[in-house]
Amino acid sequence: MSGPLVFLTATEPSGDLMGAGLMAAMKRLTGGRIRFAGIGGDRMTAEGLDSLFPVGELAVMGMAELLPRARQLLRRVKQTADAALAADPDLIVTIDSWAFSSRIATRLKGKRNCPIVQFVAPKVWAWRPGRARRLARLVDHVMAQLPFEPAFFSRYGLETTFVGHPIIERGADKGDSARYRQTHGIAPDAPLLTVLPGSRRSETSRLLPIFDVVVHRLCAVEPALRLAVPTVSTVEDTVREAVARWPGQPVITLSDRDKYDAFAASRAALAASGTVALELGLAGVPAVITYKVNPLSAWLARPLITVKYANLVNLILDQGAVPELLQQHCTPDKIEAAVRRLLTDAEAREAQVSALGTVSAELGQGGAPPSERAAETALSLLRHTSDTAVQIAG
Repeated sequence: MSGPLVFLTATEPSGDLMGAGLMAAMKRLTGGRIRFAGIGGDRMTAEGLDSLFPVGELAVMGMAELLPRARQLLRRVKQTADAALAADPDLIVTIDSWAFSSRIATRLKGKRNCPIVQFVAPKVWAWRPGRARRLARLVDHVMAQLPFEPAFFSRYGLETTFVGHPIIERGADKGDSARYRQTHGIAPDAPLLTVLPGSRRSETSRLLPIFDVVVHRLCAVEPALRLAVPTVSTVEDTVREAVARWPGQPVITLSDRDKYDAFAASRAALAASGTVALELGLAGVPAVITYKVNPLSAWLARPLITVKYANLVNLILDQGAVPELLQQHCTPDKIEAAVRRLLTDAEAREAQVSALGTVSAELGQGGAPPSERAAETALSLLRHTSDTAVQIAG
């Protein structure tokens, strides 16, 4: 295959999804006259990427979780940067995971012959805003997902394009409740709780024991309660082992369709903070958001945090519409009380659903698909664009 070469890096399931969407859109816009190299997961592989190595080993969170694996991760950083230099691509796109991407960009600084684009801005506006200066030194452009990010990064001289959040393309708001219940033998009137303990092993290792206590208590009070447990391949084995002991006849699924069908069928959700919180917001599912990292990581980060909320839905809305139970508040007692309220109090559910109504527009819904906007931006930045004979389809 001829055409310009784009080197991509994505190290987590959410980044893999975004990378796959970007690749698919770039192929559409160039009539397939585009090549890819780099690292990614199953979805990017399906779009034609031959990943340098499996990315599951890179999904870590927090300083205390990172340190024991630092040598391995740095080895992968070097391997990736060396491969990017050897490939001599026309564009480098680092996706999400700034902890990994920044190390790639640092190694490539002064050596590369093409632009670097960061797809998904690191949340430096949430903690240590001054780090935006380092971002501006390392990359040439940011493709931002949140509407307030271009104005923030422009203060540091960094070109930024708001492309919208790819999550609005995935169909989180188009699930089929009846299909989910029929497929998994759940009665039409049975209350359903979706439980999402995270996509990283560091997340599931801390949250699953807490969720275990919560679901046992909830099911003891409401024996008819059923549980939906969507997960991802990177933590499937851990989730299956834990959930095997749960009441509520839990249904474990891996596909996005099943996940979104579960959302549509659910009365409420209990989830780890992250991209899935946005999906729940788009689907209009009342939720309780939790998170817990190593106490050392939390202690180091606490003085640096400059925002009021951890959940992106609350940040976009600028209000605490979705309950957040983090760190010392991430306890079985507090989580059980918050989830029980959503399961039993129709007014509490409706209040949250009402607040969620504007989230999709804020994330870019209503215009061109975010993956297409990102692809157009990336193609416009290709090295020697005029010499690559890339024709964007009309």
